Amino acid sequence: MDDPRWIWQQPGWPKFQWRAKALAPLLRSCQQAQGRLLGMAGAIAGDAQAARELDTLLQNIITSSAIEGEQLNVASVRSSLARRLGVTPGERAATTPRSEGLAELMLDATQHYDQPLDTRRLFHWHAWLFAQQDSLLARPIRVGALRGNEPMQVVSGRIDRPTVHFEAPPRLGLEAQLDAFLEWFNGSRGDAALDPLLRAGLAHFWFVTLHPFDDGNGRLTRAITDLALAQAEHQAIRLYTMSASILADRAGYYRVLETSQKSGLDVTAWLQWFLLTLQHSLDEALQRIDRVLAKARFWQQHPQHELLAEQVKVLNRLLDGGERGFEQGISAAKYQAVAKVSKATATRHLADLVAKGYLERLPGSGRSTRYQVKH
Repeated sequence: MDDPRWIWQQPGWPKFQWRAKALAPLLRSCQQAQGRLLGMAGAIAGDAQAARELDTLLQNIITSSAIEGEQLNVASVRSSLARRLGVTPGERAATTPRSEGLAELMLDATQHYDQPLDTRRLFHWHAWLFAQQDSLLARPIRVGALRGNEPMQVVSGRIDRPTVHFEAPPRLGLEAQLDAFLEWFNGSRGDAALDPLLRAGLAHFWFVTLHPFDDGNGRLTRAITDLALAQAEHQAIRLYTMSASILADRAGYYRVLETSQKSGLDVTAWLQWFLLTLQHSLDEALQRIDRVLAKARFWQQHPQHELLAEQVKVLNRLLDGGERGFEQGISAAKYQAVAKVSKATATRHLADLVAKGYLERLPGSGRSTRYQVKH
């Protein structure tokens, strides 16, 4: 008999193994970051917390689709989420069956984390995922049903000489394989011997290896991961975006999946990558919440009523930091662009903010003069 090519052909599949000692430091680091994040999030209340949850859910949906190469209408998805969360989305946009379905899927996976995952629920998720099919597809997707009898392969390269990166288990027996996964997923939640974060990593790898649908397997895998992580935290509020961290190392994600799916039942390498990526997403969330809290402290100490609307807008951009902030400080030209005022007005506004103690001038002069928030 030939040696097994894929992990699901291994004797003993799907009895995964891993080296606990190799994972222990990463697990501790993730657990500590998780605890800090939950503690810090408790300091955010009301509208700020709702806005943070909306942004996190939105980013999760957008980046999960981006991993598959799909670009969504961000404004449409935001409006669909905002309506369900009871949050004012800012600029309203028209929703679509696609954005409505994606919002339903994400919120069901995270807000109803206490409900069991069964085939009926999974098929509902798949139907939401494809509430609006692409008319350019070569053949329609079986929606809310398992894939057909054709081999399910992940390939790249030329059509006449494709490289097969992975082949999923055959259609014959797929129902039993999926039932086994769902039975484990629901039963393992109460397994005191299995760390909840390892459980999330195992669920991710097992389901994506089954690849039970025509399309959407990656996005459903990440929804199951979000469900498992919500169950680990015993709360529906999402504070970090695992999909965004996966997208940041998309090549590494596919590489470790391919390597692990071609190996034996020891999935230590996959779990290491999963925990490192989870750690990154937790650290990113900690930084974002730290900025939110620092912003709240700043406005508690500095009155807004003595400032112009343009000055408040620029200060908020500086306090928000991240991609939209100005890590090296803000110049008069950038103030002019953000506030949409003349150059002379920008210079006058900046001087006023320095005089009132909101900003401080950084070393440099002339066009290179920059300013940062004075904490």
